[in-house]
Amino acid sequence: MRRFEDKRVLITGGARGIGQATADRFASEGARVLIAGRLGDVVEQTAGEIGRKHGTQVLTCAMDVSMKADVEGMMTVVGEHMGGVDVLINNAGVCYTTPFLDIPEETWDQIIGMNLKGHFLVAQAVAREMVKARSGVIVNMCSTNGLVGEANYAPYNASKAGILLLTKTIALELAPYGIRVNCVSPGAIVTPLSAAPGDESLSDEYIRTHIPLGRTAQAEEVASVFAFLASDDASFITGESIVIDGGQIAS
Repeated sequence: MRRFEDKRVLITGGARGIGQATADRFASEGARVLIAGRLGDVVEQTAGEIGRKHGTQVLTCAMDVSMKADVEGMMTVVGEHMGGVDVLINNAGVCYTTPFLDIPEETWDQIIGMNLKGHFLVAQAVAREMVKARSGVIVNMCSTNGLVGEANYAPYNASKAGILLLTKTIALELAPYGIRVNCVSPGAIVTPLSAAPGDESLSDEYIRTHIPLGRTAQAEEVASVFAFLASDDASFITGESIVIDGGQIAS
């Protein structure tokens, strides 16, 4: 499929994990991709690998989504090299496992800042340009942690619940401009973000007990949902969260 031929796709947190798989998916379908992330060397390496694989140039931007100046700089790069954004995959985020009573204020601020404030800053900056074009798609990264509680993840859970309601709110406000806004909510999936040292939440026993399909998801399976929501196949879907969890929260 070449559903995104010459479409301009911006992916934050695109250097590793789900972001990397999503960048690869859009590039494979003909998109002009720009991946942004904090680790400039990793971003460049990933862009080079994807570019060589698909015979295309993948643009890059080293930036921190929680910093407004960085977001503004990213939009300058977008304007100079892409001329705009047709699809935003708002994926950047961070997560730490800490019992509620032990969470330092700086950890709370970092997670809320990176996840929720970062989604707000990037979505707002991109949406202002999409409004001028009266078209565009924004897909945010939520989580099943934004739908149900999970111990030891208070700031992460709060950030993802915020992203869910942010998604629904801006979907309502941007619909008159022909802009669709949705989010994806993965459950158990092994990525560099989820595979924290000492974290047993994805043990074989946990998977057998809690996930009806009996396995974790692959990053490519989440990328395929990002691609679906960004495509014309989802042209009448906005303000929704698509859960990708193998049935984990169905009961």
